[in-house]
Amino acid sequence: MGLACNKQAKEIVVTPNDYHKAVDKITAIMVHDIFSPPVASRIYLYPNVAAYEIICKEDQSYKTLVGQVNGLTSIPNPKTNENINFKVAALTAYFDLGKELIFSEEKIISYRDSLYNSWESLDKDTFRVSKEYGLEVANHIKQWMGQDNYKETRTMPKFTVNSEEPSRWQPTPPDYMDGIEPHWNKIRPIVLDSASQFKPKTHPEFSLEKNSDFYKELIEVYEVKNQIDKSGDASEEIKIAQFWDCNPYVSTHKGHFMFATKKITPGAHWIGICKIACKKDNADFSKTVYAYTKTSIGLIDAFISCWDEKYRSNLIRPETLINQHIDEDWTPVLQTPPFPEYTSGHSVVSGAASTILTSIFGENFSFDDDTELPYGLPVRSFNSFYDASKEAAMSRLYGGIHYRSAIDLGLKQGLNVGQFVVDNLDMH
Repeated sequence: MGLACNKQAKEIVVTPNDYHKAVDKITAIMVHDIFSPPVASRIYLYPNVAAYEIICKEDQSYKTLVGQVNGLTSIPNPKTNENINFKVAALTAYFDLGKELIFSEEKIISYRDSLYNSWESLDKDTFRVSKEYGLEVANHIKQWMGQDNYKETRTMPKFTVNSEEPSRWQPTPPDYMDGIEPHWNKIRPIVLDSASQFKPKTHPEFSLEKNSDFYKELIEVYEVKNQIDKSGDASEEIKIAQFWDCNPYVSTHKGHFMFATKKITPGAHWIGICKIACKKDNADFSKTVYAYTKTSIGLIDAFISCWDEKYRSNLIRPETLINQHIDEDWTPVLQTPPFPEYTSGHSVVSGAASTILTSIFGENFSFDDDTELPYGLPVRSFNSFYDASKEAAMSRLYGGIHYRSAIDLGLKQGLNVGQFVVDNLDMH
């Protein structure tokens, strides 16, 4: 009995892979719970920031975000003379905030508790003080999180569709869903001064005149899809469109039955690329948390910037116009997501994420992207993050869901957001 009580404590070793697994767990739960792309970017942000701020207390080569991002105040200092394992504290804070932000709490709790049990069995005292510190920091970040206007936007009115104006967005097949997150531009940005800071150039003026720039872009979407149909399902364009689909809720209707195919969001795909880069780079725990945090900041600011433009320009999707004016039986390769067309969300977030990842890992960082393997899609290889972002943007034309301007100007918008984040954050 006495021997058992005096069991020698063993060091709790926490690896970068433990952090990757925690992020993967949150992603898997988000897929299960079906969060929209903008909301998913918020779910990545706060747990990563909490973990990062804790890591800054241990690793002096990383600098706090306090004074660099909007509204964040200093996290509590650890109580003196306590043997804190900062990595355990960081993961504790990550889990506690993650649990707050998803629906299926039991899934994160069971995973967290299995880790807790293993840590506690190694060194009960260190685990206790580390966990207490992690929860204290998580509560501090929750207060910051509670001031980002998210709760307020939950009670704001639904988006009103204006079907009198031929250029205005209308709900699209097969479910004709309401416009998602029409008030996302009211969410507090993290580094941006305002949601409209990188307002893109205006798209070509709406016109169905055959020689207008707008109509030429509409016809391009129509003809690209028809060309793809001739090439068949094995075409490179189909592979690219499917690889970057990242629509969290694709519904399939067969007779009276409807079923949903769940996938990751665009932000989740870039979080997956961040993981791939960290592993290839053999990033240590601190750099891993830093990379996820900086990428998450770029993603949420990119979504705020993009959604600000989407509901300002309120532009109709190609599918609607093609069905109304060109071919009523035409369908895009990908299911059109339920929000206005301009700019392309994929293009904006890919531009931002690729800029941030390049700032961390370098210009010509080649990688094999296996993010979509769990969804039955093969690996694609890229010579750089920018190459991946260009392909992600073009996938929207191949998918039949965006005009050329939304892609090109959306990518530029995202590159501007990403560069602003890089220029204004001094983290390492």
